[in-house]
Amino acid sequence: MPRSPHDVAIAVGEVFAGVFDQLVAWRAPVEQVIDASPETRPAEIDQVVASLVLPRLTEPEPLLVGAGFIADGEIVRGRDVHFAWWLGPLDANPVLGSTTEPTRLDLTTRGYTEYLRDFRALEWYRIPATTRHAHVTGPYVDHLCTCDYILTLTMPVHATAALGTAGHGEAGEPRMVGVIGADVAVRRLERALLAAFLDVDVPLALVNDEGRVVLSTEPTLQVGQLTPADAAGEPCPGTPLRVLVDPAASGSN
Repeated sequence: MPRSPHDVAIAVGEVFAGVFDQLVAWRAPVEQVIDASPETRPAEIDQVVASLVLPRLTEPEPLLVGAGFIADGEIVRGRDVHFAWWLGPLDANPVLGSTTEPTRLDLTTRGYTEYLRDFRALEWYRIPATTRHAHVTGPYVDHLCTCDYILTLTMPVHATAALGTAGHGEAGEPRMVGVIGADVAVRRLERALLAAFLDVDVPLALVNDEGRVVLSTEPTLQVGQLTPADAAGEPCPGTPLRVLVDPAASGSN
């Protein structure tokens, strides 16, 4: 029996819920290591984060293409920001070529430095900092690593004892000290969801809250293309995404 668009929206929500649940599970040990010391050493953060994310990045047919923790400089002495971020094995791309092992994100390159000049203003950091909730950024082209469309899922990381002891706030008062996050390649999301989309007898498109296409079974709509932002669709639970039915009928930009 064919699926309904509502069924597909539920399936999308379940995939994203799985990633958010993983971020929650990663966040707790990161917060613990930060709270254990008023001035957390980068090596301590790196060791904990690597032990958490590398198994997910190297599992068979992983959904995640990258993951890690981005720390505000408040908790890392002498640094404006600290990236404890890894990329899983990648197919050939213009930046890294083909890789068969996880790769640490290298902030010493000129491109990364420029990109992070005002990292607090970037959507994947700014929205969790403002709302104190998880956020989905994208789809957008990741020019730093994959040179392909990705979605970035982030949620705030808080600390209490570390900031209070260091004089940045009252002891015991939670304060955001960074984000835990994961990148999902749109190609891998298609692999997880395309069968469900194709099991509906009309074309569908998965779009974000701006109407930008994430994936589609309508041949005239490509990833990143805009559809009307106010077009009605089936909301995907726990995400800012929705499934449009017969999206070409409502026009696109």
